[in-house]
Amino acid sequence: MPRFLVKICGVTTPEDAAMAAAAGADAIGVNLWSGSKRFVEPAAARDVLAAVPNGVLRVGVFVDAPVDEVQRQIDELELDRAQLHGDESPAFFDRLDSRLIRVVRVRDQASFDAEAGWSPALWLYDAFVEGYGGGGKVFDWSQIPHGVPLPVVLSGGLNPANVIDGVTRVRPWAVDVSSGVEAAKGIKDASLIRRFCEAVREADARAADAVL
Repeated sequence: MPRFLVKICGVTTPEDAAMAAAAGADAIGVNLWSGSKRFVEPAAARDVLAAVPNGVLRVGVFVDAPVDEVQRQIDELELDRAQLHGDESPAFFDRLDSRLIRVVRVRDQASFDAEAGWSPALWLYDAFVEGYGGGGKVFDWSQIPHGVPLPVVLSGGLNPANVIDGVTRVRPWAVDVSSGVEAAKGIKDASLIRRFCEAVREADARAADAVL
């Protein structure tokens, strides 16, 4: 599976999608859950994702959507990944495992134990907040147990100021950010995205040098 480093989530306009990709994003996420403050209707999501250039992944975020609905949106929006952020059952989604990013909303060790049965392409660790993410809250990274399934995407309250520390300490496959690179709710800031991407790549390069 090709690696990506930076996912910019909660993108709501074609202009922001193109800008985020130009600023260094490797993946663009649109929120297809109607309860989100960054929700985009599927028709609008199609326009947003059409602005994503080739080589940048297209990700749809879902919360408790039926598996047939997720599959339909994958097909209609040509999604590379479907990110499941709710209380979905793994029994219904096993046929989509290779497309899935499964979110763990971290409060304690039990948060990880509750996800037994999933075998997604990627795990995403996010802070527990009411309303399924996007709250700009950092969780205690030391709660991540040793020997967790890999690869992992780190999320939850990341921004240009703290992402180097996150990458250095957790050594994730990728990072995911939404509110940490916004000028306003659902409106992305090109300068913040550029600084965020530069910080991630700097930290990733340092980690690779340390291994060598």
